[in-house]
Amino acid sequence: MKLTDFKVLTFDCYGTLIDWESGLWNALQPLLTEGRPSVDREEALEFFARLETEQELATPSLRYSALLAVVHARLAKAWGARAYAELHDRFGGSVPDWPPFPDSAEALATLKRHYKLVILSNVDRQSFAASNRKLGVVFDAVYTAEDIGSYKPDPRNFDHLLAHLEADLGIERGQVLHVAQSLHHDHVPAARAGLARAWIDRRFGKAGGGATLPIADRPPVDFVFKNLAELAEAHRRETEA
Repeated sequence: MKLTDFKVLTFDCYGTLIDWESGLWNALQPLLTEGRPSVDREEALEFFARLETEQELATPSLRYSALLAVVHARLAKAWGARAYAELHDRFGGSVPDWPPFPDSAEALATLKRHYKLVILSNVDRQSFAASNRKLGVVFDAVYTAEDIGSYKPDPRNFDHLLAHLEADLGIERGQVLHVAQSLHHDHVPAARAGLARAWIDRRFGKAGGGATLPIADRPPVDFVFKNLAELAEAHRRETEA
């Protein structure tokens, strides 16, 4: 299997293109100051991952910015912090402030010359639009949890992706490479959907799952890269070989 075998790259955004762990950690600072200033980054992210997953299962149709606000309120209660609606809402609206990884925009611009680029994200459209401006590329299609009514790893999200790729772009399953960091949100359900996959291991060398739930066994993947620049460079080498 080669990167040049595919016509479309489908991306998870947050954790893959946008540094959501840094974004989350920065957005949690006001709450941590109020309640648990001694909690370290990995502990906070792992607790967030557990509560976010529970909330997505409980309220799959809730818009992501509102869901983040609910999770923030739950974190405040657990950490004994002063809780007020403005702070929860500020956290829910923090997605536009989350930074892109330094290599994302340039690598996407390179890949755009060779592939159709598609987003499959757990956020809402308004939040993604702000991130998209930082990424600096026009995606050929964007499918969000807000559109679908469920959150990855629900298989409905990948069913929606594949159905719309065929209907909207004339793309078949075998022409798609799914590119993502999260094993929990993306690689497990994408494997079940029969998609080829590239793992962008943004947490290379770190223990645990960070802001995503850890999984016991990593499903086999077709490609592994530490960042998106490595994927773009691998594609360049293939085309020049």
